[in-house]
Amino acid sequence: MDDIGPDKTLLIVDDDAPFRIRLGRAMEKRGFEVTLAESVTEGRTIAKSAPPAFAVVDLRLEDGNGLEVVEALRDARESSRVIVLTGYGAIATAVAAVKIGAVDYLAKPADANDITNALLSRADDKPPPPENPMSADRVRWEHIQRVFELCDRNVSETARRLNMHRRTLQRILAKRSPR
Repeated sequence: MDDIGPDKTLLIVDDDAPFRIRLGRAMEKRGFEVTLAESVTEGRTIAKSAPPAFAVVDLRLEDGNGLEVVEALRDARESSRVIVLTGYGAIATAVAAVKIGAVDYLAKPADANDITNALLSRADDKPPPPENPMSADRVRWEHIQRVFELCDRNVSETARRLNMHRRTLQRILAKRSPR
């Protein structure tokens, strides 16, 4: 792992409080000086008042899109190394994140080691393949859970959006998550 450098400031913007706090503690153990934010508004305020050297920003936040925070960080401090995290990834959003200045785009659940490696990697480094990639069944299950939550846990609406029979969806939701 590369050296963090003299400026160890790290902003973590995520509306999932347990994840945000756990990641903050893990990054402090790795030598970063962590500031936590839970919204686009809070992240943009911090980006303008005290732009950090590093940032980890969730793509979907309760009050908007995390890409707004990425833009504010790039405007305030062009050298800031920003990683975009999301539990609901798509190629289009990954491209948009990189175009506006993110150095990497990671799918949740990403652990502190993956995030640290992405933050400290250089442009000519090729990232190593993930040590523990999610199985295809797990990716499918995560997607179904995300759509289910976006539909306010309405089984019929979720089944319609996923083009799936309602009973099939109910059976999937009743099972434990695959590994």
